[in-house]
Formats: sequence, structure tokens, C-alpha cells
Amino acid sequence: MRTLTLTEARRLAILGTMLAGPRPTSLLGLVDQLGRVQVDPTAVVARAEELTLWSRFGAYERAELRRMLEEEPRQLFEYNAFLLPTADLSLHRPAMLRFPRPEYSRGRYIGDWLGDNVPFRDYILGELRTRGPLLARDLDDRAVVPWRTGGWNDGKNVGQMLEFLWRGGEIAISRREGTQRVWDLFERVLPAADPLPDEVVAIETMERQLRNRGFDDPGFGTAIDYSLPEREIGLASLLADGVAVAVAIDGLPGEWLAHAEVLAALDEPWRPRTTLLGPFDPLISDRERTESLFGMHFRLEIYVPVAKREYGYYVLPILHGDRLIGRIDPVLDRKRRVLTIKSVHAEPEAPAGAWASVRSAIDELAAWIGADEVELLPLPAPWG
Repeated sequence: MRTLTLTEARRLAILGTMLAGPRPTSLLGLVDQLGRVQVDPTAVVARAEELTLWSRFGAYERAELRRMLEEEPRQLFEYNAFLLPTADLSLHRPAMLRFPRPEYSRGRYIGDWLGDNVPFRDYILGELRTRGPLLARDLDDRAVVPWRTGGWNDGKNVGQMLEFLWRGGEIAISRREGTQRVWDLFERVLPAADPLPDEVVAIETMERQLRNRGFDDPGFGTAIDYSLPEREIGLASLLADGVAVAVAIDGLPGEWLAHAEVLAALDEPWRPRTTLLGPFDPLISDRERTESLFGMHFRLEIYVPVAKREYGYYVLPILHGDRLIGRIDPVLDRKRRVLTIKSVHAEPEAPAGAWASVRSAIDELAAWIGADEVELLPLPAPWG
């Protein structure tokens, strides 16, 4: 069993998420390698999915991403808060067909609510079939039983029904008007796709997850929002084929498995980058793992009252080589075309010589999002 240093483990995670080594040569190839890219509409500088791709690809035309989602043949599709390759539709079809899952209490409630609202469901599907792509506001609320769970979406019956029809693979997002989703029947948006057998889904999903994580504990393996039914078969297959390799990591107790190809890349020359990461970036989306690997306590502070924020509203961590060395709090003034960096925070032991690379990454971000100027407050030590 190979024993990795903590630095090597960090590099394994960075290589797995394609933040070191040669840059991707196509957006589609990048999404395909990542497997899925989290979507979030908050656009203080850019949407979450756009930032995730920029951090790896560099500057690209965001209109190209929109074309891949909205123009035929659609190369990407959006499902349950992720961008996914259309080529993987068969891999995700089982999740759609299993929705809502009655083994969960919310799944039972959703199933009962849908059962109580069959006429409402049929009305929405009929309107889409007859009138074509529609926004939520184009549909009447004809719920027989209103949605009531004690949350913010109580009574938002049209939105809830559209969400559940989407999750169940009956409708899909045809395009967006601003941040609003335009809905249509699934078969008019995406190609027919037979679901793959559960064991194939498990093997392929787990191989990609392990590759993109670089390493993980032996309990890994989930679909977008449910446990893989044949997870044990998937794990056994990856171990038998030598795809998953047992490793030990200094400073991280427990058992670990690494992806063999990513592990082999550790022995190649290290080609680091300096870039900024969106708060939903896959490298840092697991907050506990981020702290264990990089020593950075990172939390999203969007919903924290202003007076209680420690770092800022929409903070971007700074990746420099194999370390997270700080974070910035940026905001884009689109009218003035100015990117303001409201604060810069350096992590303990951040290298003084790294600022030139960090500033270059900020300038690259500014140019990509259309800012003509960067406003920067005085810098903290060791960069000030």
C-alpha cells in the first residue's frame, strides 16, 4: 500500500478536479471529465457553473455554454441543480424513474401530494403539449391540495409541480429567459434514453466520482440525490479491475481509496496553477474535506447577517499550486464595468511571493466578466 503525504493527497484532489496539469481544450470535454457541474444562479461576478468552468478552462464565451444547453443537438442538460452531459442521459435516467423515492419521508409526502393532484399534473402536461415551452407564470395554479411543509415554498404549487415533473423526467428545461426556466415536455428537449442497469450505473458513476475526487473513503458512491442500489457491486468491480487502489495518507486517519490513473499522475511533473474558486467548486464543496486537506475553514456567508460575516458575501478561495492561500470578496458593478475586491484575506503562512500570480488571476477574471477596471483595497500581510 502506498503512503501519501498530505501534500500528495492535496495534489491528488487537485488533479482529479482538473485544476493542475494541462488545461482542458473544450468545454464539453471539461464537463464530461467533471461528470457534473453544480448550478447556482447567484451571480455576484458570474453564475456558479460558469465560474467552475472558468477556473479550469480560462476565458471562454459564456454564450457557447448556453448554446450547448439550448441549441440542437443539445450537448448538455440541466437536472436537479447540475449541468450534465447529454451523452450521460442513460446514466441518470434511473434517478428520474425512481422519483419520488418513498423510502424517505419527504418522498412519501411528495408521492401523496402528486397522487392528490393528478388533475393538476395532467393540466400542466397538457398545456405544455399544446402550447409548447412555457414559463411557470404562464400556468394557472389548479392544485387540488396545496403544498404545505412549513417551508418558504408553501403554496407555490405551480413551481412545486414543475419541479417534481422535472425530477421525474417528464419535463425538461428548454431554455432560460434570464434566470427563469422555460419548460417543455422531456421528449421534445432531450433524446430518448433507456436507463442503464443498476450495476452499470454504479460502476460508471463510482469510477467517475473517484476520478474526480482523486481519493475517497470506501463508503463513497452516490447518484445526484440517492444512494446507488448496487454500490457494493460497483466498489467490488473497481477494486477487482485495479481502478480503485488502497492508499494511506499521513495526517488523515482511516481507510482511503485512490483512482489508479490519478495516482499515477502524481509521478509526473507537477504543473500547478493559480486561480480563483467559486464557492460551489467541486474541490471545496465538501467543507470538512477542505478543512482536513487544506486547513481552510470555508463556509458560504450569503445567508449570514452582514454584521456577522467574517469574510464576505460571495467569497472566492485562492488556489495557488497545491494550497488554498487566501480568499477574496469580489463584486461586479455591471453598469460601471468595475470589479471591486471588497476584501482580501491571506491564510496563515501564505507565501509573500504569490501575490503577483493572485493579481494575475483577478485580472483574468475581470477581463472575462467584462470589467474594464479592478478596484482593490489595501492588502493584508504578507501581500501589503
